Amino acid sequence: MTSARRGRPAGRTPQLRIAETVAAELRSRILAGDEDYRLPTQEQLVQDFGVSYPSIREALRILETEGLVTVRRGNVGGAEVHRPDESSAAYHLGLALQGARVTLGDLADGLRLLEPQCARACAERADRAETVVPALTANADACAALVEDGVAFTHTAREFHDLIVSFTPNLTVRYVVSTLVALWSTQEEAWAEALTKRGEYPSADEASEVVRTHRRIVREIAAGRASEAERLYRTHLTATQALVIDRFGDGVVNAAASARSAFGSTPRTRI
Repeated sequence: MTSARRGRPAGRTPQLRIAETVAAELRSRILAGDEDYRLPTQEQLVQDFGVSYPSIREALRILETEGLVTVRRGNVGGAEVHRPDESSAAYHLGLALQGARVTLGDLADGLRLLEPQCARACAERADRAETVVPALTANADACAALVEDGVAFTHTAREFHDLIVSFTPNLTVRYVVSTLVALWSTQEEAWAEALTKRGEYPSADEASEVVRTHRRIVREIAAGRASEAERLYRTHLTATQALVIDRFGDGVVNAAASARSAFGSTPRTRI
């Protein structure tokens, strides 16, 4: 029985294969290109690949479902490129975790296993005084100025965690843990917004205690005391996570919250 007899449009399979081949090439260009890489116009792509417009449009749809491009239609149409980062990875991981009914408590457990090792790695860097410590100190100073503003304080305090992970020398560990941190951050910031609206956000004194702990972690990193930096970081992580888990620990990871971070909110600290 032919594909047409089965109700499948003739030529659909070859066109899809062509589109997948084009998408694979464009995907490679996007991932290998620099931050300013732009896709050629559809007209140029048709000429470059020697294929039809429908094949090019199908290739772009494939890339759009992967989050690598956004296709703008109409008079100002075109394809905007999005290089994958920890936020977009967190969104896709969030979908998988939400589909598996993974709880925030489970996510928190995973972070307590992995994230403190990044603090250890920071303390073991020979160049920590020139690279790690100034950035962490600047963040702690920024947090200290925001203890009266719950939402802004939480966002900036979460960037402290982003920085710790971003200075981890091992790239694989850096990207894996940063994805988990980005996913948790969206949950914690949603928690901060909800509590602020209800007037239940922790007090300025409690926020100040977070700043003091961050400064202690920075001192341990600066002194190169890797084991103590890891221990203190894990203790701090447990305490701050408890605030969220106490209310929402049985709740399932929410990929929609990650979508806001990945596709349109204020950019977080980049790796």
